[in-house]
Amino acid sequence: MIKNMAKEDLEILSYTDLTELILKEENKPLNTPTIFRKICDLLDLTDEEFSDKIGEYYTSLSTDKRFVFLENNEWDLREKNPVDIILDEEDDEDEEIDEENDDIEENYEEDIDDVIEDEELDDSEELDDLAILSDEELEEN
Repeated sequence: MIKNMAKEDLEILSYTDLTELILKEENKPLNTPTIFRKICDLLDLTDEEFSDKIGEYYTSLSTDKRFVFLENNEWDLREKNPVDIILDEEDDEDEEIDEENDDIEENYEEDIDDVIEDEELDDSEELDDLAILSDEELEEN
């Protein structure tokens, strides 16, 4: 039982490790403030420390793959909550649009390559039509 552990042993553990122990012991999902309050009580942290550290604690839970945030705003162990992937019609439509866009992009690139190959441009002919004008000549026009 976590309450029977020595304070020195508890202080060695990270907040997320303590969270895992608490959720296993409680055997039910808990919200962020409830879990962190239990941690603060175990470590004899003050209310001010609770307020100062709860945001960072929430972030650490969010990034730790051992935990899952449930629809009821509670945390639980991921191992107790398998994730089902459900695709809805919008996902299917988005996938079709992405495939169409890929096809259009490929065709465009092929068309551009064809144009470049078909039009063997002679750079010197195009440069003959160019002229360099001074600022004075530009102002006159």
